[in-house]
Amino acid sequence: MLPHPATAPRPGATAAAARSSASIISVGTAVPPDSYTQEELLEIFDIQEPKVRSVFLNSAIQRRHLTLPPRGPDGTRVMEEQGALLQKHRVQGIDMGARALQECLKQSSADISDIGYLCCVTTTGFLTPGFSALLIRELGIPESCSRLDVVGMGCNAGLNAMNAVAGWARAHPGELAVMVCVEACSAAYVFDGTMRTAVVNSLFGDGAAAVAVTAGPDAASSTPRLLRFSSQIIVDALPAMRYDWDDDQGKFSFFLDPNVPYVVGAHAERVVDRLLAGTGLRRSDIRHWLVHSGGKKVIDSVMVNLGLSSYDVRHTISVLRDYGNLSSGSFLFSYERFVEEGLADPGDFGVLMTMGPGSTIETALCQW
Repeated sequence: MLPHPATAPRPGATAAAARSSASIISVGTAVPPDSYTQEELLEIFDIQEPKVRSVFLNSAIQRRHLTLPPRGPDGTRVMEEQGALLQKHRVQGIDMGARALQECLKQSSADISDIGYLCCVTTTGFLTPGFSALLIRELGIPESCSRLDVVGMGCNAGLNAMNAVAGWARAHPGELAVMVCVEACSAAYVFDGTMRTAVVNSLFGDGAAAVAVTAGPDAASSTPRLLRFSSQIIVDALPAMRYDWDDDQGKFSFFLDPNVPYVVGAHAERVVDRLLAGTGLRRSDIRHWLVHSGGKKVIDSVMVNLGLSSYDVRHTISVLRDYGNLSSGSFLFSYERFVEEGLADPGDFGVLMTMGPGSTIETALCQW
């Protein structure tokens, strides 16, 4: 393990950061109505190749919510062209995003009219105008609402965007900022029988997550304050995770290098130690870890390199098991399960972590 930051404890530093920080006040999630086990998906798509079946069945995933292609006259699934996939991205994204946002507001007893800033995050399709404009129209959010669309950053994008959301909240004390991560991953699937697409098709699920953030003296003391963020981009691994055009298929296609878990794990210590540098905190002072459900090997690699137990990442593991990789919103599904446990005590520190293309690791330090 890398040495911990060689700084003397400075409790005043974290206290000052807490007073000027934004707080997470609520979260909400949504998924499509239909879900499938890995075994059911292998049967639906008549996948017989042993290596591909092994990828599905050894993924630590039991079930995923997906919007599958329609059935043809013979009962088999019709492979969608890019236009149909983009339409799926739009329709499913608006539906899931609206439901997640409404649930988030319900949990905080806020109203649609309270939203002053809306940030929408997605990687599984391209729209102009983006989901922020579409959700404003769909839900009747004030047309004067400030907004931001973060498109194409990948699974790490949720924390990138939360940094911007927290910044807006700090600049507008008492006003409500909301982030919505909308990922219709089944709108990014390609079925060509290759191991490249098999890995992707075995991993990702559809889902949306919304989080409400506010700053100022009225923020509830029981909610976690976002103290600081830290980012690490591994430029030597830029091609390792990418979503680009596949000439052979005439569609966008996602690619995951088999070495991604080890690259991410090897750099996890560096970014976490930078996050904690100057705070007087050591990794052992972090009681709660909420990590992106990037896949079994990714989770295992992060655990090994940070010295975490399976209990530390229990929410990450259970979200992967029940939903698969939900891209940018995965860590918020884990956060929702953590909130339901009610185990955070005042003063506890937590680390949020997401990983994605770049290759990139994003972290945030929070305190209850």
